[in-house]
Amino acid sequence: MDTISWCPELGKIKVGFAKVGNIGCSPLIEFLLDERAEREDIEVRVFGSGSKMDPESCVWVAEETVKYAPNLVVFTSPNASLPGPSKAREVFQKSNIPTIIVSDNPAKKATRLMEEAGLGYIIVEGDVMIGARREFLDPIEMACFNSDIIKVLAVTGPFEVLRATIDKLITTIKNGGKIELPRIIVNKDRAVNEAGFNNPYAKAKAASAYEMVRRAGDLTFEGCFVEKDWKRYIELVCAGHEIVRAAAQLADEAREIEKGNDMLTRKPHNNEGLTLKKNRLIEKPHIL
Repeated sequence: MDTISWCPELGKIKVGFAKVGNIGCSPLIEFLLDERAEREDIEVRVFGSGSKMDPESCVWVAEETVKYAPNLVVFTSPNASLPGPSKAREVFQKSNIPTIIVSDNPAKKATRLMEEAGLGYIIVEGDVMIGARREFLDPIEMACFNSDIIKVLAVTGPFEVLRATIDKLITTIKNGGKIELPRIIVNKDRAVNEAGFNNPYAKAKAASAYEMVRRAGDLTFEGCFVEKDWKRYIELVCAGHEIVRAAAQLADEAREIEKGNDMLTRKPHNNEGLTLKKNRLIEKPHIL
């Protein structure tokens, strides 16, 4: 895809976030770009349908995002191969706006279609399905599950993959360069290598946490779509959630090891959107 124009009257790159349904990457993804609300080089708008993923809702979100006329679209959705997200992808394809699809493991089924449509993607294997059975999942369980998933995705590396990939595209657009949309599958190796661990025990714990949540998805999938006995599917989805909770605790242990060694990697943005880096707590961050 060739270069596109950006909003010269504002001097900012416009990034539109389109969200349908929810995955662990969705709630905080736009905040990864501007954690202190001080960046002067970007303007962000978020369009969403809440938990709904029917075709009508998905198309509305996509069309509203396109009307904003962003320089870059980031579209988050569970299982981007489903009918609703697929309709949204068609809207983004026709718009010719550079678009990245951020989704979970089942979306692998649609990667070829995304590539043929000229769309980029970041598939996060560890962003697993929630145990969505009425006998088990209430609003509080939903919130607890998402807080645990966010902890794992934040500590073990997927959030850093998202931050680095989107920032790279923003920089390319600012510089008038040729846009190359990502085609990334975030497995445990890609995740933990991006996380910037310095202690090998911390890295091993993080890899374990990521692999735990990935495999927890097998249980929640079976409980939601395969098992028909209600007592059995309650046990399955509950087991999946317990694995995710344990993974969040393990991820926290990995981060604590890095803190205990005073070697925790931090990558804040400066006002111009450049990524800085530091490891020591009592240390000024420097440009990467």
